[in-house]
Amino acid sequence: MNISYKKLWIKLIEKDIKKSDLRKLTGLSAGTITRLNKNEPVSITVLLSICEILNCDIGDICSAVTDAESATTDAK
Repeated sequence: MNISYKKLWIKLIEKDIKKSDLRKLTGLSAGTITRLNKNEPVSITVLLSICEILNCDIGDICSAVTDAESATTDAK
């Protein structure tokens, strides 16, 4: 199983928030944003801080995907 932050990027588009704005609002480091871009694991604290800013639940910004789903997404 892997993690996907596709829902986060969709939510940012819906709310007209740029990644750089999210970084400023949450105080996240550039490295953390890079990990999110690469669908790499981040801490629950990071996810909760994003949820607080976006006023949403963790399930609204990320999802667990199988290795097969991840490979399909990476190939696009």
